[in-house]
Parts: sequence; C-alpha cells; structure tokens
Amino acid sequence: MDLLWFLSALSVFTLQERAGTGAMTLKSVLLRQLRPGGGASACSPAQHSRRRRSWVWNQFFVLEEFTGNDPLYVGKLHSDVDKGDGQVRYVLTGEGAASIFSIDESTGDIHATRRLDREQQAYYTLRAQARNRDTNRLVEPESQFIIKVQDVNDNEPKFLDGPYTARVAERSPVGTSVVTVVATDADDPTYGNSARLMYSILQGQPYFSVEPKTGVVRTALPDLDREVRDSHLLVVQAKDMIGQIGGLSGSTSVTVILTDVNDNPPHFPRRSYQFSVRESELVSTVVAKIRAVDPDEGPNAELDYRILDGDGLGIFSITTDSHTQEGLITLHKNLDFETKSSYMLRVEASNLYVDARFLSSGPFSDVATVRLLVQNVDEPPVFHSSVSWMMVSEAAAVGTEVGSVLARDPDATNSPIRYSIDRQSNLERYFHIDSGTGVITTAQPLDRETVAVHNITVVATERLDPSLTGKAVVLISVTDVNDNPPSLAIDYDTFVCENSEPGQIVQTLSAVDRDEPEEGQHFLFSLSEAGQNLSFTLRDNKDNTASILTRPGGFLQRDQLLHLLPVVISDSSRPPLSSTNTLSITVCTCDAAGEPRSCRQGAPLLLLVSLQSAVTAAVLTCILTLLGVVVVTAAIRRRRRDPLTVVAERCVQENIVCYDDEGGGEEDTEAFDMLALRHLNTTGQSHQTQARTLTSTSEPTSEGNWLFLPFIRERLQQADLDSAAPPFDSLQTYAFEGSGSSAASLSSLNSLDSFNSQECQQNYDLLKEWGPRFRKLADLYGHPKCLFSLCW
Repeated sequence: MDLLWFLSALSVFTLQERAGTGAMTLKSVLLRQLRPGGGASACSPAQHSRRRRSWVWNQFFVLEEFTGNDPLYVGKLHSDVDKGDGQVRYVLTGEGAASIFSIDESTGDIHATRRLDREQQAYYTLRAQARNRDTNRLVEPESQFIIKVQDVNDNEPKFLDGPYTARVAERSPVGTSVVTVVATDADDPTYGNSARLMYSILQGQPYFSVEPKTGVVRTALPDLDREVRDSHLLVVQAKDMIGQIGGLSGSTSVTVILTDVNDNPPHFPRRSYQFSVRESELVSTVVAKIRAVDPDEGPNAELDYRILDGDGLGIFSITTDSHTQEGLITLHKNLDFETKSSYMLRVEASNLYVDARFLSSGPFSDVATVRLLVQNVDEPPVFHSSVSWMMVSEAAAVGTEVGSVLARDPDATNSPIRYSIDRQSNLERYFHIDSGTGVITTAQPLDRETVAVHNITVVATERLDPSLTGKAVVLISVTDVNDNPPSLAIDYDTFVCENSEPGQIVQTLSAVDRDEPEEGQHFLFSLSEAGQNLSFTLRDNKDNTASILTRPGGFLQRDQLLHLLPVVISDSSRPPLSSTNTLSITVCTCDAAGEPRSCRQGAPLLLLVSLQSAVTAAVLTCILTLLGVVVVTAAIRRRRRDPLTVVAERCVQENIVCYDDEGGGEEDTEAFDMLALRHLNTTGQSHQTQARTLTSTSEPTSEGNWLFLPFIRERLQQADLDSAAPPFDSLQTYAFEGSGSSAASLSSLNSLDSFNSQECQQNYDLLKEWGPRFRKLADLYGHPKCLFSLCW
C-alpha cells in the first residue's frame, strides 16, 4: 500500500509490583499515529488521535486451599480516569463474580471469599467495568482478565488401573519386563514438583524390581520356579515431590503369575507294577492303568506311552488318556490261562513337547516294568469252527447223517460236552443231533423247493456245569433231485380265427420246472397221443419253447367253439418227469388284420359259466337287499299308522291265558307264549268266535287262524304236563269261560248281551273284601262301563 493512514497501536507494559500484595498493575500508553514515511500527520491532534486507554490491571493469582478467616486479597483494578474523588465505580462480572470473588466499588480491590480448589477449576475469566457513579456510564471500555488458581501439593498419586495382574514365564532371565504400573497426580505438573512421581517396591523383593521413573516392573532373580511358587504378590508405591520427604504417596498391588515351561521330565513313582487279568476278558478291554508324574502343566505335561519290549507285545497295547494322562493297557488278543499265565512289559513315558533349552538337564522320559498275571476262569465250550457248512440231498431218508460238529472244554478240567439244537432255529424239527457225538441227522423228509438252506444253531453244554454253554451256526444246504415235473409257464388264453391259414402259429408255449438241475433246464414238448387233434399241430422249437400251428381245414364256430389240446412237457433229467397240460383254444371271428371281432361264445366255457354265475349271484344279492330294505321300511310305516285297539291289547306281552275254572286268579291259569296272536282281535270276528277258536280244536276256524292251531295245541300240552310252571304277566280274557268249565259263571260275562243288562249297575264292592287277588276285578267292575278284558 502506498499510503497508510494509521499505524497499529503499540502498548508498552510496565510491571510495577505493589508492595505486600503481589498484585500487578498495567499502564498502557497509546503512541502517536504517524503517517507513512515518518512524517507527522497533517491533521490536528484533536481530529486524528484516539482516546488512550487508562486501565491499570494485570493477570491475578490466588493460592488454592487458603484456610484464613478473612477474605483473601487477590488484586486491584484502577483507572487513570479515577481521580480519587469517588466519581468512578468499579463493577466485576463473569465466572465466580459475587459468589467467589468480590470487588470494592470505590477502590477496585478484589478478594476471594471462599477456599478455591485448582483441581476443580484452574482459572476464572472475569470482566471489569469502570462507570460514572452519577450517570452510570462507562468511563472506560469493558475489559476481560483472568484469575489463575495457584497449585499446592494437596493430591496424592493414584493408580487408576490397579490392582494389576501380570504373567511371566518361569525361568525368565533377570530384567524381563512383567508389567508397567502408572500412577496419576491431580496436582499441576507445570508448577513445582507436586506432580513429579517416583516409583518403588514395598513388597516383592528380591524377586522383582521397578524402575523409579517409568514404573516398569521387571524380574530380579533368574530362577523363578513355578513348581515351587506359582504366583507372587507385589506392592508398588508412587510418591510425588520426586520422592522427597513431605511428598504424598499412593500404592497398588501387582499379582504376578508364573506361567509354565517344560522344565521337568516325567517320571514313574514306582519302578514296577503288577496287575491281574481274567482270561475271559474281551478284546479291546482296558486291563491296567499306569501314570507317570510330570509337575508341569498343560501341553508341557502331556505324555506319550509306548511298550519298549516284553513278551506281551502282540497281546497288549498301550494308549494315552488325553484327560488324565494315564497309560491305558488294552487287551489286543484273547488270553488263555492254560497256554500262558503271565506277561512282562517295559513301558516308557515321555513328553510330547520338549523345550530345547532344558535338554541339557537330561532326557524327558522314564521307564517302568509292568507284569500282567492271567487269572484262570471256567470257560464255556468252544467249537472248532463257529460256522459250519453241510449238504444233504432232498431225497435223503429220515435218519440220514448230514455231518457232525465238535466242541471242547478249554479248561484243564476238560468237562464232557452235551450237544443240542436250539429250538428256535429248528422249529419244524427237520434235524436231530446226537447229544454225545454231535452227529447231525435228518428227522423229517426235506424239500428243497420249500426250504433250500437250513440255518440251525448247535449248543454245546458242559455236563459238569450246565450254565456254561457255547454256540455254533450250522448251514445245511439241501441239494436238488428231479421230483417236480415241468408245466406251462402261465395259463394261456388262446384263440384262432375262422379264416386262419394252414401253418399259422396260434400260440408259443414256454414251461417252468421247480427243480434246478446243475446243467440247466431242457424241456421237450409234444402232443398227447390219446388226444391227437386234427386241427392243430405242435412244433418243438428246441429252445424250451413250442409253437402251436393250424392244420388245413379251417375253423367254424358253429361246428366247434372250443378246442382242447393236450400238451406233454418233459424235462431232461434222468429219469425224466413229464406232465400233460391242456391248452384251450377258442374259435373267433376275426377281421382282415387277424384281430378277434366276435368271440361271443369264445372264452373257455367253464370260465364263461363261472363269470355268468358270479354276475347273476351279485345281481340277485342286490335285488334281495333292496327288497329287504323296502319290506322293513313298509312294516315300520304300517306300524306307525296302525291305531290302538282296546286297552287290553296294549298290555299283551307274550302270553295268552285260558281259564278253565272260576278259581283264585293267576294260580289257576295256564300261560302260553303266543306272541303271534297279539293282533288276533283285529280280524273282525265276534268274541264268542274267538273263544271257540282258541279253546277248541274241533270247531271250524277262520282262514287266518288255522295256521296257529298246531302251535296252540303243542303249547297247551306242554303247559298241562308242567304243573310247577309259574304264572306270568299275561293277557287275561274274560269274554268267554272256556270250553268244558265245570264251575258256574262268576257273573254274566258268559253272555255277550251283558252290555245291555243291568249287571253293569250292580254293586261289586264285596269283591274288595275277597283279598288282593280280586282287587283288580273289583276296581274294574266298579267302573261305570263293563269291559270284556282287563290287563292283570
């Protein structure tokens, strides 16, 4: 720029210590603004000069944790405008104004009214104003200043991350770093030594040390042994004031855990071991356990066992249990006390992982001797072979020897053996075994076509101890003989067209045979001489098939519908077997392509008749079922429509009673099961006609009742012969007195005209005095109307 109208104002500070207070004042002088080039301004001083600032002030300090009774003097604010006449009033605002700091309005003296803590707040920012007391106008621009809290050593060091836990490998060299502890001091690190720390170990020597300035904990001894002591507890102290007397201190604990290294070889607590093993132990069974001791832990204590030598190398094996680090001796082959009663093994235990730093101290392995004693056990019989294969012809006679089995007692006692066949494997009892020799014979005729292979279980039992048994499987294969003739493979449904040409193949036949000769099946086909057919001929194709061909002459349904052709099939065995099979050939009307068009009378006659019979039976069954449903439905509907006749008819159960005297009621009656006569009153006959019909067989009967007479006579005869027959609830009919009654009539019931007589108006109350047997009769005759029958 060519021209600068103003220069920046430069303040010249003069520090002036106020005696006895430590407060500082600031005097500022505004220099005259010069024009560029050093010349004076052309403008007058009144126009181009600005009012100089007349504050006298500085940054103030106040000591923390002051405990005096009076307010602590901080400093003084003063303006050059203040002439001391009391016209200037000082005002303090900002952080802590009026609550922590106070100011004298007249003098500008600032005091702290309470104790300050630098760790809570290190400085305060305030603003000062000088105002005219009368007009309250600013006489100086508002200014900002800071009151800084001076630190004192009032905070001890603290380990914020403690207590500590660290790990270091055993046998570590001296000076190996373990952990770094860090303490913090809340005092001001930039002022004095209040926050300058020094570390030391109060507990944990001589095993560990700590660097005074950094707090790094290190090993101090070279042979820290985890197996002797696996952890150490240290106490580390931090002290401020560089450890000088009067400084504050804090401490923390450090737990140092020694980690394992493989510095110890395994060893057996004993030089030799002895175990007993039963000879009946199964293969793969653990028979003994040994363990070498290794004071190390984790992977450093993992062991590997192996058999170095001995006489049981092929009999036993050894493995390591990964959980317990034991050596598991396992049986590899079956034991036999009678053959060998003891075994000796040399077993080695070694570490899987070896630290090369410690190999110089010796091998990391140990050897022990293991002796295994075999215990004798009474064993069950043992067969020479657990599975035997035998063969027998299906034509073998009963009692034919098939083969034999042999078992022995493996014990020294050599107990005799008894043989038998397991019942479940020989349910049909085809075979028998000699209990003493083990010879197996046939017990029933065999049929290879039914069972080709028999699987039986033979049991061997010690005679001295029947609880000891052994088993073996015997497979008996039944060999084939030619005992089944061949036959047609299927039931052929053959037809021939009326317009067939001579030599036309009508059917190709094949055969089957249940036998299975070793050289395979070879069948011969021919027509039976007794049944030679002039219409067909047979040609053996020499490949186990035969063809039926037509002869000249043609076929007509009207002449012969069905041709029966006897075919003889023979096998090639020695001696050969043959069978005659009838082939049915139906004559059909065919189209030009030779497809049957009309075989209405074709199909085998018997099959057609059977089919027609089955269809007819099915149709008749359906018709009868429908008729039964219709009859039952009609009967139910009719029964619902039938009106009730007389009161007596509702009381009919299954009996009709005939009186032949006037005696004492039910005891003089004869009861008959006559359910079929329940609706007899609906025929429209008079009561006298009914009475005659029921009591006399010589009188003429109506057309609807003559069917019941034999039944009634039979029941009457049975009742007459049974004098102890008890009475039943029955229908009692008083419309007649019965035939041949020698007693006089009890009333006028014998007359049908009694309805018009005056007997209905007679008094029959005297019947009530005759006892309970006549109570019903008395009640009935006491009714205003006379009835012919009553329900008793």
